Formats: sequence, structure tokens, C-alpha cells
Amino acid sequence: MEPGRDTGAMLAAAARGELSALVVAGVDPDDLPDPATARAGLERAFVVSLEIRESPVHEYADVILPVAPQQEKPGTFLDWEGRERRFDQALGTELHSDHVVLDRLAAAMGSPLDTGSYVRVRQQLAEIGRWDGRQPAPQAEPAEPARPGPGEAVLATWHHLLDEGSLQDGEPFLAGTAPRTVARLSAVTAQSAGVAEGDPVTVSTAAGSITLPAQLTKDMPDHVVWLPTNSPGSAVRATLGVDAGAVVQLRAGATGGEE
Repeated sequence: MEPGRDTGAMLAAAARGELSALVVAGVDPDDLPDPATARAGLERAFVVSLEIRESPVHEYADVILPVAPQQEKPGTFLDWEGRERRFDQALGTELHSDHVVLDRLAAAMGSPLDTGSYVRVRQQLAEIGRWDGRQPAPQAEPAEPARPGPGEAVLATWHHLLDEGSLQDGEPFLAGTAPRTVARLSAVTAQSAGVAEGDPVTVSTAAGSITLPAQLTKDMPDHVVWLPTNSPGSAVRATLGVDAGAVVQLRAGATGGEE
């Protein structure tokens, strides 16, 4: 059996015309490694969108199927340690849960999933068993480490728990507790770029640039700059067109956010 495609690979295949239709649920293109390719795939394919609320996928959707939010269905959260946290349905609704919608779509396509009830979904998960977190050793050859030159740095990035994610839309008070959006770099890196604590620093590629206040960080490796992946003023993948490990340009610059 051949391994299946991950989300990015499915969208890339759709962009190439290899997949003619996509069922999309809870996906924000800017959260993916290649937002431009993701949008190209959504643009080219026939898109069925399963949504709780308006999302960036809506403009590409040919069909939108509303599904029940957490409060209107039973389910299970899985924490970072793999522990299950079940919850019951709290509110009545006429909407179906995601697994019911997927079950009916699959049945209509002649590939039944047998996921029409929450009880059956839990039984199937129990049959599969819990993942122990282990993966086969990677088969790819190790890449040469990035070697930034003058005026360059290696990009480090990850998401803040509170950021510009779609499900946090319309929550200004929650957003107000999010960490401040800054560019983190070591004292050596800051000096080479000609910036001091709080000065604006611009991180750029051929695709675009992001300007944020510099925050000198004691344990930061030299010649590395860290940006939050998708926080206000710092949509790394959509703006810079690269991800962690890429070599980017670094210079002192006036604040202006994304370009």
C-alpha cells in the first residue's frame, strides 16, 4: 500500500490538476508551508468546505456544508501528552458533526467509512490503537547547514498559541493577551544588523518583507532571527514565501509591518 498524501501534497496535486476535487475542513492556507500553492490548488479544484464559520477557504468553495461546533456535539480532545479529554454535547442543534457529513459524502461516492455515529468513531479509534509517537528513521540525506553571509540570517519560526488563527477571529479580548509581536535575535546578530533593543528590524526575501521591533534574546544562536509564524504583522509563510531554516536578509529599518 502506498502512503497517502499530507495536506500540502494534496493541495499541490490539485494545483497541478492531478486532483479535481477537495473536501476541506478547518484549513487556513497561511498556516501551511506553501500558502501560494495551497491557494492555487483551491482555485483549480472543485472545493467542498466543511465550516463552523466564515474562513479563508470560503472564497474558493463551490459547496459549503455547515457543521456543528464543539458545544453542539460530543467529542474528544487529545492533549500534548496523548491523553484523551472527552466532552459531551452541551447544546441542541440541527447541524451534523463533521464525522456524519464525511460518512454521508463517502457513502455517496461508494466508499463507506462507517463513521455515522460518535460511538462507532470511538470504536474505530480504539481498534487502531494509540500512537506511541515513534516514527521510522528518515530516509532523506541530511542537508548542508545554512551558511548566512553578511546582512543575512537563518530564519527560525513557530506559532504562538494565540495568534491570527481563523478560530480566534472576533475575540479582541483574548487576542489582547497574546505575546507582543517581535523579532528575536542575539546581541551579536543585532549588532551586525545595526539595531539595538526595540529598534525596527526588517526581515526580507525576494517575495516580501516583515518589519518588527527587535528583542535581544540571551540564549539565541548568532546569525539567527526568530519571527512568530502567523501573528499580527508577521505572516511569515504568506509574506516571505519561506519557512524555518531559510536564509533571509536582515537589516535595520523603519517599522511598517508586512510589505
